[in-house]
Amino acid sequence: MPTLVLAALLGYLLGSIPFGLVLTRMAGLGDIRQIGSGNIGATNVLRTGNKPLALATLLLDSGKGAIAALLALWWAGPEAAVLAAGGAMLGHSFPVWLGFKGGKGVATALGVLLAVCWPVGLLACLTWIVMAALFRISSLSALTALGISPLTGWYFGGPLVAGLCLFIAVLVFIRHEANIRRLVKGEEPRIGAGKKKAA
Repeated sequence: MPTLVLAALLGYLLGSIPFGLVLTRMAGLGDIRQIGSGNIGATNVLRTGNKPLALATLLLDSGKGAIAALLALWWAGPEAAVLAAGGAMLGHSFPVWLGFKGGKGVATALGVLLAVCWPVGLLACLTWIVMAALFRISSLSALTALGISPLTGWYFGGPLVAGLCLFIAVLVFIRHEANIRRLVKGEEPRIGAGKKKAA
């Protein structure tokens, strides 16, 4: 039990690193929380117009989740990896360094799913890409990709992976509450939209 708790704590600490905020400040773009949706994730970094910075944020946010899960897997096995993955999700969404006001967890979710059960993560990534190409709406792509992940998680990884996928999906849907309201109203911004403030 202490090992599993430590794995979850490790995941939380790695997940709580706010790469979007750090990178935009280092690039002289100010506080990303004052731009666009106010989110610290890659989609909002893209609203600065700096595509390489958005890509770097995407890779780092994905990578921190994957590293947390892989370290825990190597150290203590699959159950620890799942707890570290869940911890990374919580860390990104509710980082202690930012007053528990973090990102929406999509990139981190894709990273942890690739690490814990790569077929599930790969299908989630492909679903996101297809939906984004069709509709050009990041939130819709993410909600679809992660919404179906408990089913693919059960098929490829069994109950343990399916449970993680369900936790991730619920968390991401909660974090996208405002996006869901805008989707229903047809007001959700499309990928590549500018710096207009979104609630």
